[in-house]
Amino acid sequence: MKTEIITKNNIEIAVIYSDEYLIKDVQSALDFIMTVKYETGCKNIVLNKSAVTEDFFILSTCLAGEILQKFINYGVRFAIYGDFSKYTSKPLKDFMYESNLGKDIYFQPDVSHAVEKLCGTV
Repeated sequence: MKTEIITKNNIEIAVIYSDEYLIKDVQSALDFIMTVKYETGCKNIVLNKSAVTEDFFILSTCLAGEILQKFINYGVRFAIYGDFSKYTSKPLKDFMYESNLGKDIYFQPDVSHAVEKLCGTV
């Protein structure tokens, strides 16, 4: 796991990159949240899509909802970046679209867009 802290508009964002799954289930998501908050002090986290289990993107597993609720409960704003074009599920696309309209959870094509969303410049 590689961590970089970016400060923009007086907002600190922890940008995390990993080749391994960091979020596999609800418990690993909680561990991830607490580890990043403890190690960086950041309440804004960006993570590459390949570090999130594919089950997350199958809405019928309810994993996305359960995991993202943990981020909200712990006051962490979260962005996942990567190529989402392979997903053809309309409900998933709608979920990502609606999330991007909110203030806490984002799905973005690259790290720079994810950072921009979290720092409020987009």
